[in-house]
Amino acid sequence: MLRIALAVLHLLALGIGLGAVISRGRSLREPPTAASLSRAFRDDTMWGIAAGLWLVTGLWRLFAGTEKATGYYLANHVFYAKMGLFALIFVLELWPMITLIRWRSQRGAGRSAEEVAQPNVARRIATISHVQALLIVGMVIAAAMMARGYGARP
Repeated sequence: MLRIALAVLHLLALGIGLGAVISRGRSLREPPTAASLSRAFRDDTMWGIAAGLWLVTGLWRLFAGTEKATGYYLANHVFYAKMGLFALIFVLELWPMITLIRWRSQRGAGRSAEEVAQPNVARRIATISHVQALLIVGMVIAAAMMARGYGARP
């Protein structure tokens, strides 16, 4: 039963995260207003929750061997490609995460959305968000390949 629960949570996190990062990007493409920034913050929170859940369930599944033995993954080049994509998503997230934390703090201090969010910076985060969504799709492709035995050493 643990195996099923972890798989379900892992896949739900994927869906939530993909939707959230696309929506965050869409919200940040709009001119900065209280409403668009509020949506971006909400989507960013969901993206963070999904990423945390994705990471915890993924590590649990990897090291507990609930699907396949840990050795299967560690000997699989498609697994390393998937983890490389995950690492790239994480690296790309560092600057947007810091920027959005700063913007939340400034909004909490009473500054207007127009004062807080520079349109060119918001558009840059939107572009990064959409690139991250494409990288997630790459991770899904790698996961589907691994589930069908691709990358496994004979």
